[in-house]
Amino acid sequence: MNIQWYPGHMTKTRRQIEADLKNVDIVVEIIDARIPISSRNPDIDSICAGKPRLVVLNRADQADPAQNKAWGEWFRKRGCSVLETDAKTGKGVGQFSAVVQGVLKDQIARWQERGLVGRPVRAMIVGVPNVGKSTFINKVAKRKTAKAGDRPGVTRGKQWVTVDRGLELLDTPGILWPKFEDETTGLRLAFTGAVKDEIMDVETLGCYFMTFLATCYPDALVAGYKLPSVPEREEEENDVAYGYRLLETCAQKRGMRISGGEFDTERMARVLLDEYRGGKLGRFTLERPQEV
Repeated sequence: MNIQWYPGHMTKTRRQIEADLKNVDIVVEIIDARIPISSRNPDIDSICAGKPRLVVLNRADQADPAQNKAWGEWFRKRGCSVLETDAKTGKGVGQFSAVVQGVLKDQIARWQERGLVGRPVRAMIVGVPNVGKSTFINKVAKRKTAKAGDRPGVTRGKQWVTVDRGLELLDTPGILWPKFEDETTGLRLAFTGAVKDEIMDVETLGCYFMTFLATCYPDALVAGYKLPSVPEREEEENDVAYGYRLLETCAQKRGMRISGGEFDTERMARVLLDEYRGGKLGRFTLERPQEV
Protein backbone atom coordinates (compact mmCIF):
# COMPACT_ATOMS: atom_id res chain seq x y z
CA MET A 1 0.00 0.00 0.00
CA ASN A 2 1.50 3.32 -1.08
CA ILE A 3 -0.99 5.94 0.05
CA GLN A 4 -0.45 9.44 -1.31
CA TRP A 5 -2.74 12.07 0.16
CA TYR A 6 -1.17 15.51 0.29
CA PRO A 7 -3.69 18.14 -0.84
CA GLY A 8 -2.42 21.58 -1.71
CA HIS A 9 -3.70 23.07 1.55
CA MET A 10 -1.29 20.81 3.46
CA THR A 11 1.72 22.26 1.64
CA LYS A 12 0.38 25.70 2.54
CA THR A 13 -0.09 24.59 6.16
CA ARG A 14 3.55 23.60 6.52
CA ARG A 15 4.64 27.03 5.29
CA GLN A 16 2.18 28.67 7.71
CA ILE A 17 3.52 26.67 10.66
CA GLU A 18 7.11 27.61 9.83
CA ALA A 19 6.17 31.28 9.46
CA ASP A 20 4.01 31.43 12.62
CA LEU A 21 6.49 29.75 14.99
CA LYS A 22 8.04 33.11 15.86
CA ASN A 23 4.63 34.26 17.13
CA VAL A 24 4.07 31.41 19.62
CA ASP A 25 5.63 30.33 22.92
CA ILE A 26 4.84 26.61 22.85
CA VAL A 27 3.84 23.97 20.32
CA VAL A 28 1.02 21.65 21.42
CA GLU A 29 0.87 18.46 19.38
CA ILE A 30 -2.40 16.52 19.48
CA ILE A 31 -1.95 12.82 18.75
CA ASP A 32 -4.20 9.78 18.93
CA ALA A 33 -3.36 7.78 22.07
CA ARG A 34 -4.32 4.58 20.24
CA ILE A 35 -1.55 5.13 17.65
CA PRO A 36 0.91 7.56 19.25
CA ILE A 37 3.59 7.22 16.57
CA SER A 38 1.49 6.59 13.48
CA SER A 39 -0.63 9.67 14.29
CA ARG A 40 2.39 11.97 14.50
CA ASN A 41 3.71 13.95 11.58
CA PRO A 42 7.46 13.25 11.58
CA ASP A 43 8.06 16.68 10.04
CA ILE A 44 6.81 18.42 13.21
CA ASP A 45 9.94 17.56 15.20
CA SER A 46 12.20 19.30 12.69
CA ILE A 47 9.82 22.17 11.95
CA CYS A 48 9.27 23.00 15.64
CA ALA A 49 12.74 22.23 16.98
CA GLY A 50 13.75 24.63 19.75
CA LYS A 51 10.21 25.40 20.92
CA PRO A 52 8.82 24.00 24.20
CA ARG A 53 6.58 21.05 23.41
CA LEU A 54 3.45 19.57 24.94
CA VAL A 55 2.13 16.26 23.59
CA VAL A 56 -1.59 15.71 24.15
CA LEU A 57 -2.54 12.02 24.13
CA ASN A 58 -6.10 12.50 22.96
CA ARG A 59 -8.71 9.74 22.91
CA ALA A 60 -6.84 8.29 25.89
CA ASP A 61 -10.20 6.91 27.03
CA GLN A 62 -10.18 4.55 24.04
CA ALA A 63 -6.59 3.40 24.54
CA ASP A 64 -5.10 0.84 26.92
CA PRO A 65 -4.51 2.67 30.26
CA ALA A 66 -1.22 0.87 30.85
CA GLN A 67 -0.03 1.87 27.39
CA ASN A 68 -1.08 5.49 27.97
CA LYS A 69 1.28 5.51 30.94
CA ALA A 70 4.06 3.84 28.96
CA TRP A 71 3.73 6.31 26.10
CA GLY A 72 3.67 9.24 28.52
CA GLU A 73 7.01 8.11 29.91
CA TRP A 74 8.37 7.62 26.38
CA PHE A 75 7.56 11.20 25.34
CA ARG A 76 8.82 12.71 28.60
CA LYS A 77 12.19 11.02 28.10
CA ARG A 78 12.36 12.89 24.80
CA GLY A 79 11.83 16.29 26.37
CA CYS A 80 8.09 16.71 25.89
CA SER A 81 5.49 17.35 28.56
CA VAL A 82 2.44 15.08 28.29
CA LEU A 83 -1.28 15.45 28.97
CA GLU A 84 -3.89 12.69 28.59
CA THR A 85 -7.31 13.86 27.39
CA ASP A 86 -10.63 12.81 25.98
CA ALA A 87 -11.63 15.92 24.07
CA LYS A 88 -15.06 14.56 23.25
CA THR A 89 -16.16 14.47 26.90
CA GLY A 90 -13.65 17.07 28.08
CA LYS A 91 -11.85 14.73 30.48
CA GLY A 92 -8.35 16.04 31.20
CA VAL A 93 -8.87 19.18 29.12
CA GLY A 94 -9.40 21.30 32.24
CA GLN A 95 -5.76 20.73 33.19
CA PHE A 96 -4.46 22.10 29.89
CA SER A 97 -3.94 25.74 30.87
CA ALA A 98 -2.17 24.81 34.12
CA VAL A 99 0.09 22.33 32.32
CA VAL A 100 1.05 24.94 29.69
CA GLN A 101 1.77 27.49 32.43
CA GLY A 102 3.93 24.90 34.17
CA VAL A 103 5.94 24.12 31.05
CA LEU A 104 6.57 27.84 30.49
CA LYS A 105 7.03 28.89 34.14
CA ASP A 106 10.63 30.05 33.60
CA GLN A 107 9.68 32.01 30.49
CA ILE A 108 6.72 33.61 32.30
CA ALA A 109 9.02 34.58 35.19
CA ARG A 110 11.36 36.31 32.72
CA TRP A 111 8.43 38.21 31.21
CA GLN A 112 7.42 39.42 34.67
CA GLU A 113 10.98 40.55 35.41
CA ARG A 114 10.82 42.66 32.25
CA GLY A 115 7.50 44.15 33.31
CA LEU A 116 5.40 42.09 30.88
CA VAL A 117 2.82 41.23 33.54
CA GLY A 118 -0.33 39.72 32.06
CA ARG A 119 1.22 38.87 28.68
CA PRO A 120 -0.85 35.95 27.32
CA VAL A 121 0.78 32.62 26.53
CA ARG A 122 0.45 31.83 22.85
CA ALA A 123 0.24 28.15 21.92
CA MET A 124 0.25 26.64 18.43
CA ILE A 125 -1.96 23.56 18.09
CA VAL A 126 -0.76 21.06 15.50
CA GLY A 127 -1.71 17.51 14.53
CA VAL A 128 -2.65 15.19 11.70
CA PRO A 129 -6.28 15.21 10.51
CA ASN A 130 -8.96 13.64 12.66
CA VAL A 131 -7.07 13.37 15.96
CA GLY A 132 -9.68 15.59 17.64
CA LYS A 133 -7.80 18.87 17.36
CA SER A 134 -10.79 21.14 16.77
CA THR A 135 -12.88 19.37 19.42
CA PHE A 136 -9.99 19.84 21.86
CA ILE A 137 -9.77 23.56 21.11
CA ASN A 138 -13.52 24.00 21.55
CA LYS A 139 -13.39 22.28 24.95
CA VAL A 140 -10.42 24.39 26.10
CA ALA A 141 -12.14 27.59 24.97
CA LYS A 142 -15.49 26.40 26.44
CA ARG A 143 -17.27 27.49 23.29
CA LYS A 144 -17.45 26.47 19.65
CA THR A 145 -14.64 28.32 17.97
CA ALA A 146 -13.11 25.68 15.70
CA LYS A 147 -14.95 23.65 13.09
CA ALA A 148 -14.98 19.99 14.14
CA GLY A 149 -15.94 16.92 12.14
CA ASP A 150 -15.49 13.17 11.99
CA ARG A 151 -13.62 13.25 8.71
CA PRO A 152 -10.13 14.51 7.84
CA GLY A 153 -9.61 17.89 6.24
CA VAL A 154 -12.35 19.84 8.03
CA THR A 155 -10.11 22.63 9.32
CA ARG A 156 -8.68 24.46 6.31
CA GLY A 157 -7.30 27.79 7.57
CA LYS A 158 -5.38 29.00 10.60
CA GLN A 159 -7.26 30.94 13.27
CA TRP A 160 -6.45 32.49 16.64
CA VAL A 161 -8.65 31.49 19.55
CA THR A 162 -8.62 33.52 22.77
CA VAL A 163 -9.27 31.22 25.73
CA ASP A 164 -8.91 33.90 28.40
CA ARG A 165 -6.65 36.85 29.17
CA GLY A 166 -3.76 34.49 29.85
CA LEU A 167 -3.97 32.04 26.95
CA GLU A 168 -4.34 32.27 23.19
CA LEU A 169 -4.37 29.30 20.79
CA LEU A 170 -3.35 29.21 17.14
CA ASP A 171 -5.34 26.51 15.38
CA THR A 172 -3.78 25.04 12.23
CA PRO A 173 -5.23 22.68 9.60
CA GLY A 174 -4.33 19.02 9.96
CA ILE A 175 -1.10 18.11 8.18
CA LEU A 176 0.06 14.70 6.98
CA TRP A 177 3.30 13.66 5.35
CA PRO A 178 3.34 13.20 1.53
CA LYS A 179 3.17 9.40 1.53
CA PHE A 180 3.32 6.40 3.82
CA GLU A 181 6.31 4.23 3.04
CA ASP A 182 5.41 1.88 5.87
CA GLU A 183 2.28 -0.14 5.19
CA THR A 184 1.61 -0.64 8.91
CA THR A 185 1.54 3.11 9.54
CA GLY A 186 -0.90 3.62 6.69
CA LEU A 187 -3.14 0.84 7.96
CA ARG A 188 -3.21 2.19 11.53
CA LEU A 189 -4.11 5.66 10.30
CA ALA A 190 -6.84 4.17 8.15
CA PHE A 191 -8.16 2.08 11.06
CA THR A 192 -8.68 5.19 13.16
CA GLY A 193 -10.07 7.34 10.34
CA ALA A 194 -7.13 9.73 10.05
CA VAL A 195 -7.14 9.19 6.28
CA LYS A 196 -10.22 9.01 4.12
CA ASP A 197 -11.87 5.60 3.79
CA GLU A 198 -11.98 6.04 0.01
CA ILE A 199 -8.18 5.69 -0.17
CA MET A 200 -8.30 1.93 0.20
CA ASP A 201 -10.92 -0.78 -0.04
CA VAL A 202 -12.95 -0.86 3.18
CA GLU A 203 -13.38 -4.62 3.02
CA THR A 204 -9.62 -5.15 2.78
CA LEU A 205 -9.11 -2.72 5.66
CA GLY A 206 -11.64 -4.70 7.69
CA CYS A 207 -9.74 -7.90 6.97
CA TYR A 208 -6.50 -6.44 8.32
CA PHE A 209 -8.21 -5.07 11.40
CA MET A 210 -9.98 -8.36 12.14
CA THR A 211 -6.60 -10.12 12.02
CA PHE A 212 -5.13 -7.53 14.38
CA LEU A 213 -7.95 -8.00 16.89
CA ALA A 214 -7.76 -11.78 16.71
CA THR A 215 -4.01 -11.65 17.31
CA CYS A 216 -3.74 -8.94 19.97
CA TYR A 217 -7.22 -8.55 21.52
CA PRO A 218 -9.11 -11.81 20.98
CA ASP A 219 -11.27 -11.26 24.08
CA ALA A 220 -12.61 -8.01 22.62
CA LEU A 221 -13.52 -9.82 19.41
CA VAL A 222 -15.31 -12.58 21.30
CA ALA A 223 -17.23 -10.14 23.49
CA GLY A 224 -18.03 -7.64 20.73
CA TYR A 225 -19.45 -10.17 18.30
CA LYS A 226 -20.64 -12.87 20.71
CA LEU A 227 -18.34 -15.55 19.33
CA PRO A 228 -17.83 -18.81 21.23
CA SER A 229 -14.11 -18.34 20.53
CA VAL A 230 -11.87 -16.78 17.90
CA PRO A 231 -11.37 -19.16 14.97
CA GLU A 232 -7.78 -20.34 14.76
CA ARG A 233 -5.64 -19.17 11.90
CA GLU A 234 -4.82 -21.75 9.27
CA GLU A 235 -1.15 -22.20 8.47
CA GLU A 236 -1.51 -21.11 4.83
CA GLU A 237 -3.70 -18.04 5.56
CA ASN A 238 -2.21 -14.57 5.17
CA ASP A 239 -3.60 -11.56 7.05
CA VAL A 240 -6.25 -10.78 4.43
CA ALA A 241 -7.46 -14.37 4.02
CA TYR A 242 -7.69 -14.90 7.78
CA GLY A 243 -9.37 -11.54 8.30
CA TYR A 244 -11.90 -12.29 5.56
CA ARG A 245 -12.87 -15.55 7.26
CA LEU A 246 -13.33 -13.63 10.51
CA LEU A 247 -15.50 -11.05 8.72
CA GLU A 248 -17.68 -13.89 7.45
CA THR A 249 -17.92 -15.37 10.95
CA CYS A 250 -18.98 -12.05 12.49
CA ALA A 251 -21.35 -11.25 9.62
CA GLN A 252 -23.04 -14.59 10.28
CA LYS A 253 -23.44 -13.74 13.98
CA ARG A 254 -24.98 -10.39 13.05
CA GLY A 255 -27.26 -11.88 10.40
CA MET A 256 -25.72 -9.85 7.59
CA ARG A 257 -26.51 -11.49 4.25
CA ILE A 258 -26.89 -10.31 0.68
CA SER A 259 -28.96 -11.80 -2.15
CA GLY A 260 -28.02 -15.40 -2.75
CA GLY A 261 -27.42 -16.00 0.93
CA GLU A 262 -23.77 -14.90 0.96
CA PHE A 263 -22.50 -13.05 3.99
CA ASP A 264 -22.25 -9.28 3.58
CA THR A 265 -18.56 -8.91 4.45
CA GLU A 266 -18.33 -5.36 3.12
CA ARG A 267 -21.10 -4.19 5.44
CA MET A 268 -19.50 -6.11 8.29
CA ALA A 269 -16.19 -4.36 7.62
CA ARG A 270 -17.86 -0.95 7.79
CA VAL A 271 -19.63 -1.88 11.04
CA LEU A 272 -16.35 -3.16 12.49
CA LEU A 273 -14.51 0.09 11.75
CA ASP A 274 -17.41 2.25 12.92
CA GLU A 275 -17.67 0.36 16.21
CA TYR A 276 -13.92 0.50 16.75
CA ARG A 277 -13.73 4.24 16.06
CA GLY A 278 -16.72 4.79 18.32
CA GLY A 279 -14.98 3.02 21.19
CA LYS A 280 -17.57 0.23 21.35
CA LEU A 281 -15.14 -2.68 21.12
CA GLY A 282 -13.01 -1.77 24.14
CA ARG A 283 -9.84 0.08 25.01
CA PHE A 284 -6.72 -0.95 23.18
CA THR A 285 -3.55 0.59 21.78
CA LEU A 286 -2.34 -0.46 18.34
CA GLU A 287 1.37 0.16 18.88
CA ARG A 288 3.86 -0.08 21.74
CA PRO A 289 6.86 2.10 22.71
CA GLN A 290 9.20 -0.88 22.36
CA GLU A 291 8.25 -1.16 18.67
CA VAL A 292 9.74 2.27 17.88
